[in-house]
Amino acid sequence: MSGRARLALCAWAATLMASCALLPLVSPATWILQAAVMLGVQTLVGAATRRVPLARALTVASQALVALLMLTLVFAREQAVAGFVPGPDAFRHFAELFRQGGDDIARYAIPAPLGSDGIRLMLLGGVLVIGLAVDTLAVTFRSAAPAGLPLLALYSVAAGLSEGGADWLWFLVAAVGYLTLLLTEGRDRLSQWGRVFGGTPRAPGGDPGALAPVRTGRRIGVVALGVALVVPLALPGMNGGLLDGTGTGVGTGSGRGGTISAVNPLVSLRDSLNVDEDRQVLSLRTNTDDTSDLYLRIVSLDDFDGSTWKPAKRHIVAVPDRLPAPTGLRGDVKRTEIETRISAADWYAQDWLPMPYPPSGVEVSGSWRYEPVGMTLVGDHGETTRGKTYLVKSLSVRPTAEQLADAPQPAAALRRAYTKLPGSVPAVVAKTARQVTAGSANPYEQAVKLQDYFTLDGGFQYNTQVQVGSGPDAIARFLADKEGFCVHFSFAMAAMARSLGIPARVAVGFAPGSPQADGSVAVSLKDAHAWPELYFEGVGWTRFEPTPSRGTTPSYTQSEAPGDTLPDVARPSQSAGASTSAAPSASASCDRVKDRDLDACAGALPLDTARPGTGDRAWWAVAGWSLLALLVVALPLLPLLWRTRRRAVRLASARHGGVQVPAPDRVLFLWRELTDTAWDHGIVPDDALTPRRAAARIVRLGELDPATAESVHRVAGAVEQVLFAPRPSPVEGLAQDVRALRAALWQRAGWFSRVRAVIAPRSSVRALWAVQDRWAGLRAGWSARWAALSARRPWRPSGQHQGN
Repeated sequence: MSGRARLALCAWAATLMASCALLPLVSPATWILQAAVMLGVQTLVGAATRRVPLARALTVASQALVALLMLTLVFAREQAVAGFVPGPDAFRHFAELFRQGGDDIARYAIPAPLGSDGIRLMLLGGVLVIGLAVDTLAVTFRSAAPAGLPLLALYSVAAGLSEGGADWLWFLVAAVGYLTLLLTEGRDRLSQWGRVFGGTPRAPGGDPGALAPVRTGRRIGVVALGVALVVPLALPGMNGGLLDGTGTGVGTGSGRGGTISAVNPLVSLRDSLNVDEDRQVLSLRTNTDDTSDLYLRIVSLDDFDGSTWKPAKRHIVAVPDRLPAPTGLRGDVKRTEIETRISAADWYAQDWLPMPYPPSGVEVSGSWRYEPVGMTLVGDHGETTRGKTYLVKSLSVRPTAEQLADAPQPAAALRRAYTKLPGSVPAVVAKTARQVTAGSANPYEQAVKLQDYFTLDGGFQYNTQVQVGSGPDAIARFLADKEGFCVHFSFAMAAMARSLGIPARVAVGFAPGSPQADGSVAVSLKDAHAWPELYFEGVGWTRFEPTPSRGTTPSYTQSEAPGDTLPDVARPSQSAGASTSAAPSASASCDRVKDRDLDACAGALPLDTARPGTGDRAWWAVAGWSLLALLVVALPLLPLLWRTRRRAVRLASARHGGVQVPAPDRVLFLWRELTDTAWDHGIVPDDALTPRRAAARIVRLGELDPATAESVHRVAGAVEQVLFAPRPSPVEGLAQDVRALRAALWQRAGWFSRVRAVIAPRSSVRALWAVQDRWAGLRAGWSARWAALSARRPWRPSGQHQGN
């Protein structure tokens, strides 16, 4: 096996070993076998094209094309031409799978199920891309050290997403693969020189010390391994779905730990909401006469990073028989306990259990865990609400405005945790909050003024068609445009409340449903909602409703003065689940929205706030612009890359293409490198001159010192011997003579000439000449073969007949 073939095999193995770090993220792990086969095919194609040999760019393009064909055969066979040639339909199908994979990544806890084609496409496609990068760097360009970067990226992503106790094992596996690749490449380079060169012996008569390349490889390996250990620690914490840790005991996790790792509630609801028609999600029966305030809370979002609100990662416990009293609720606050029996639709699978807040007791079958801070229940080991019927006892807390106004300061720890705002939040958020609440006597008055600002005074409009992006400036943009839906209103009010020192978080769930004739309450997709909760000591977490025409305005925030300008209490949407009519169902919760927005009410929660900067731009648009940016950066560097590679080949030309290069050819290689180096610095070669006169011309125009001039003449003399002497005598040190010329010209040149010699070397035009020569050779070969075929063809000119 040749050295390059061994290197390709090691690149394949190193990529596969680094990919093992992804095994804990998906279950079952059978995808790794498919990845090994596809990666092997891609590696074989690279070996074959290098054997031809093709240009490096064509080698990489061939491998990429084969990878695309394999992915098409596996994932888009029905949409492809002939089952494996991708066309427009296949690329559209890939786009849909990537979208599906992105949703599933956010939905599922670790390990995610492999049944999702989107996740499987991301895994296999990612491994093939990393494998192509490793093979290109280590084998095609013969530089194994930089090939550790894509391997490091693959391991670091996997280590950053996983918190399992066996991460060290996958690190060792990936490290062994990378070090094997480095060692193989080092041995291959040493073998090309035909002799061992290295350090001094350790002791007289002892074995020689470590060779210089080996020592360098060791240093590179140590540095790379150190970076691989440090980078995962520096990665930002990521929560929710696949971005949570393994073994957390929630969702489809292994249950070894005790922290929440369930689906992202916004994305989970988005999966259920994105349907063409409204559908009933839940059916409720309760013993209270007033259902206008019966919100069903799924989860609270209390972690704000400046771009999005998300559930904090918290410890969970077994569900107690009697849930503890909510934090901060005093005994003198009016409350009543109600019972609500909830039935979920067979198709509605939610990892969090929708319940009225605050719950005091839950009777539900299956495996559920309790999160005490948010007072929420979350499914354990894949448990969901699908088809569940459960009983929830909850408190209907009815504080008075006086109790809220007289609330003392909360505990310092709670205040510190729930008033935290990152520095990336625009200053206009706090400034607007102060302006709106100017003159307020207490936090309660501030909260009411904030709610009135969004629902009455600020000129905001409820519009689900608004294109509000995400990121640190999203709230500021919403405050300026004054259009949005419940996510925008709740996120903005919670952030503004925190800027005023009021503890705040965002709740996600359903607004009150629609009463039915049989006494039940139907909750449909269009009742999906988000609202802010503010904390007042003595009352606890208290709901506010800043979204116009959605939900119900809390009674403790309504003025009792005559001529009250508050809007009528909005009634929840009418469920479409009981009707199969093709006409859109009426919606009281959206009754102030134009008819064109009714169908979009279901999209209240799908705001993709977890992807700052992308807004609503399609993934292919982002990919296209990214590719364009890459081309803009890469194309100007092509002459630099080509010239660097050509110089390296010529100066290390003892072997070329895996074959021993004869000494005369090595001399000619070095002469061409010398003349091209002079050309890069402005001395245009003159092929009409003899080597001796060409050397004299370079010395004169380059104004070279005597030592460098002697080096140039020595190379020219070696060329003359090769061209004219019957038995040319070998000359040592010609490569060093060429390097001496380059150093002298570089020292003499100005900064502009140096930059041009590196970025846009004049001699890189030889690449175009080589392409032209190869094309001319191919055409000549085709013409010769066509002429040979025509000569053998049994035909005769018209009018002529073969005689008998």
